[in-house]
Amino acid sequence: MEIGLPGGHYVVAVSGGVDSVALLDMLAARPELKLTVAHFDHGIRSDSVADREHVRALAAGYGLPFVYCEGHLGAEASEATARAARYKFLRSTRQHRGAAGIITAHHQDDVLETIILNLLRGTGRKGLSSLRSSDILLRPLLAVPKKDLLRYASEQGLVWREDSTNANPRYLRNYIRHCILPRFADADREALLSLSQDTATLNELITREVGNYLHLQPAAQTLDRHQFVMLPHGVAREVLAEWLRVHTGTELSRRLLERLVQAAKTGRSGSKVDVDGNYWLRIDRTQLALGPRER
Repeated sequence: MEIGLPGGHYVVAVSGGVDSVALLDMLAARPELKLTVAHFDHGIRSDSVADREHVRALAAGYGLPFVYCEGHLGAEASEATARAARYKFLRSTRQHRGAAGIITAHHQDDVLETIILNLLRGTGRKGLSSLRSSDILLRPLLAVPKKDLLRYASEQGLVWREDSTNANPRYLRNYIRHCILPRFADADREALLSLSQDTATLNELITREVGNYLHLQPAAQTLDRHQFVMLPHGVAREVLAEWLRVHTGTELSRRLLERLVQAAKTGRSGSKVDVDGNYWLRIDRTQLALGPRER
C-alpha cells in the first residue's frame, strides 16, 4: 500500500490501534521520511498506560524517537475535549521537533462516520467535507477503507491494541460506526464520498466569493448592516457563517445561524445575541459587531 507523501520530517500520531500501527509501518519503510512517533495518553481508560508502552516499543523497533504526553482527562471526558487536548499536544510536538507536519491515520471510514455525525448534529454543508488534509495536518489514508488497513496489518504480522472505549455506545460516533455504517452498501459509500468531494469544491468557491465580499481582515470585527440586510437570505447566512468562522474559529449549526441572520436583519438596534460561550453579536442601526462575552 503506497502513501503519496513528500520526503521530510513529520510527527506521526500513533494511538496503538490498528489504523495508526499500519500507518507507522508504511511510513517507516520510506527512508526519505524523518519521523517522530507521538502518543497522547488521554487518561480516560485505566489500561491506557499499556497502549503507551506498546507504541514506545513499536517506535524503538523502527529505530524512531518517541514522545508522549499524559492528559489525565478522566473517564467522563467528551470526544471533543479529548480531541482538543490531543491536537494541542501534536501541534506542540511539531513545533518543538521542527517538523514540517503532523500525520494522522484517519481513513475512509472515518470520513463517512464524520459526515453522518455532522449531518445528525445539523452542521449543514460544511459538515459534509470537514475531514480533510491541510498544509500542516496530513491525512494520507482518507481514500483507504478500514478493511484494507486491517488486511494490511494482518498480512504484515503487525500487533496492535484495541481501545475498549470504541465499543462504548455513550459516544455517538461509536453508534454510527457499529450500527449505521455497516448497513451501507458499497454504492452508498461511494455516493456519500462523492457528495463530500463535490461539497468540498463548492465550499472553496463559496469561501472565496464570500471573502471577496467581506474583504476579510484580522481586525474587521464589524459588518455593514445595511448591505447585509439587502443580501438574499441564503447568501446572508453564508456571509455570516464565514465571518464568524474567521473571527471565532467556531463552526455553528444551521439552526443557530438562522437565528443569528434573523436577528441581524430584524433585531432592535442596541440588542445583543449570543453566538457561543465566548462571543455575542451586537446589532446596531448601521453595523453588526462581534464582541467577547463578559466573564
